[in-house]
Amino acid sequence: MRYVAVVVALAVLVAGCSPGGVSAGGGLRVVAAENFWGSIAAQLAGAKAHVQSIVVNPAQDPHSYEPTSADAVRLATAQLAIVNGVGYDPWAPKLLAANPTPGRVVLNVGDLFHLREGDNPHRWYDPTNVSVVAYSITEELIKLDPKDTAYFHRRLVHFDTVDLRRYHALITAIRARYGGVRIGASESIFALQAPSLGLKLITPSGFMKATSEGTEPTAQDIATIEHQLSSRQIRVWIYNSQNATPQIQRLNALARAHGIPVRTITETLSPASDSFEQWQAAQLEGIERALHKGTGT
Repeated sequence: MRYVAVVVALAVLVAGCSPGGVSAGGGLRVVAAENFWGSIAAQLAGAKAHVQSIVVNPAQDPHSYEPTSADAVRLATAQLAIVNGVGYDPWAPKLLAANPTPGRVVLNVGDLFHLREGDNPHRWYDPTNVSVVAYSITEELIKLDPKDTAYFHRRLVHFDTVDLRRYHALITAIRARYGGVRIGASESIFALQAPSLGLKLITPSGFMKATSEGTEPTAQDIATIEHQLSSRQIRVWIYNSQNATPQIQRLNALARAHGIPVRTITETLSPASDSFEQWQAAQLEGIERALHKGTGT
């Protein structure tokens, strides 16, 4: 596997390094495997840390990401490393384990929620989980830099009440207006957000899981979705543009042919320059427009 070669290169590059001290620009060194957690960490840490994210390209499927030697060095020298876990970014825990460093703190989101490989890893689509992770990041920052405890607390409150205001307002508005509306989705990335929006996701769970994991869905599940689309049992079809397989593209076309609005979502920030809340709010606004078109209300 490629990560083995990366580990070998890393051993040379970071020999003698430790996560102690500060980054070149001052402050804590924080590295997130994915930019959705990295964006949140950067806002919570503010001026007290230098935050880098590894997976940032919205055109790339994060599941198939292959780390570079530079990525390995970033993780190895981080004081706080944030990984998603649950089998989503298996390369990250492997690189960290291959280079144990005294004093480094690792926040594994899957472990935080006691999840196992095979569970839905897309926790950043669950608003409640987002709040828990934000709180946990703040706790870890305080452990590493206790003198700035008050600063980190203020950043957390601002993030929750100001930065996420539009995000929370859209979730509430969609739930109030479109609660109970039946929708479909290409994969399990949206399965964690649909309940918070009050939407009834009727796509077979086996199909969504298979698409997310890159395995072959059953013929029965495919037939069920085709029937749901052709009979207009759903009002909106949502798919992940970072995993638009030929089969998903065919289902997208089927939805459009039957007048069902199609909305895209992504796994990582799109555009990459957006903050977590800008990205999510833009997607929610698109979903709201699609629901209006699909329901006529």
